[in-house]
Amino acid sequence: MIDINELKFDSNGLIPAVVVDSVSKKVLTVAYMNKESLEISLRKGLTCFYSRSRQELWLKGETSGNYQHIVSITADCDNDALVIVVEKDGPACHTGSDSCFTKPVYQSDTLSEFSLQSLYELLQDRKDKKPEGSYTTYLFEKGLDKILKKIGEESTEVIIAAKAEDKKETVYELADLMYHAMVLMVDMGISVEDVHRELKSRHIIDHKVKQEKMT
Repeated sequence: MIDINELKFDSNGLIPAVVVDSVSKKVLTVAYMNKESLEISLRKGLTCFYSRSRQELWLKGETSGNYQHIVSITADCDNDALVIVVEKDGPACHTGSDSCFTKPVYQSDTLSEFSLQSLYELLQDRKDKKPEGSYTTYLFEKGLDKILKKIGEESTEVIIAAKAEDKKETVYELADLMYHAMVLMVDMGISVEDVHRELKSRHIIDHKVKQEKMT
């Protein structure tokens, strides 16, 4: 790890910081830090920035409660910009939006972004709007029993494909299973972050168990 004294602050003593959500991988905001705010961030484990308009330090969440808990801080190749990965307690934007970046400027006709969070949001939209002709709408309208039945069917298909050692078919069936599992998540109000936190807690436990076995 590099020392913060190796970082290159600009002529105003500032360095840009791109803040990224650890779960969704969304860019939440772009802010600035000076050496003092960075030191505070490192000490508290919470993002602290320097406001260029107010010319003062501000700890994110101090008034709103929407703290950003730092997972990691990485400098770029020139040491003059930072990426800060965080777990957030609430919206990153002062408008109440999850991210400050909400205004599309361009979208490719052939290329698209994908993440579990974006799929979740699409499924939530299907549940809310229930467009006709949508298979997802059909599942939500049929209800929990139908969703659970599909999860059972897709689980069986995964087992059959894996038992046959057919990698391509197993990937296909796993995608079907994950899709239906996420439909269940939306139906029950379980977020991607909920599952992420549970998996993370198990990772810590598993790490401890491995350490105990080695001693």
